[in-house]
Amino acid sequence: MIIVEGWVKLASGEIDRLREQALVMLEETRKEEGCVSYAFSVPIDDPDTLRIAEVWNSQEALDAHGQTPHMAEFGKSLREAKILEASLKSYQAEEGRTLLGG
Repeated sequence: MIIVEGWVKLASGEIDRLREQALVMLEETRKEEGCVSYAFSVPIDDPDTLRIAEVWNSQEALDAHGQTPHMAEFGKSLREAKILEASLKSYQAEEGRTLLGG
C-alpha cells in the first residue's frame, strides 16, 4: 500500500479559484482502479493551505494516476496558481492498525 501525504500553501484566494477543478479531481480519481482513499482538506487555522491525503493499493496504481487526463488538468491548474510552498511525499506501508472505529 502507498500513502501520499502533503500540502500546498497558496496565495490568498487561490484555493477558491481551484475549488471546481479540485472537485473534478476528487470525483475522477476516486473512480480509478487501485485508489483506496483520496482527499483534499483545508485546515481551520490555515485557509490558504490545501492538504492532500491519498492511499493506493500499489505503486503501479499511483503511477497510472499520474498519467490520467484529470491529473494533467489539475496539474495545469496548480501550475497557474501562486504557490508559496509545497510538500508531497509517498510512503510504503506494509502494516497498519486501527486507532478508531472499524
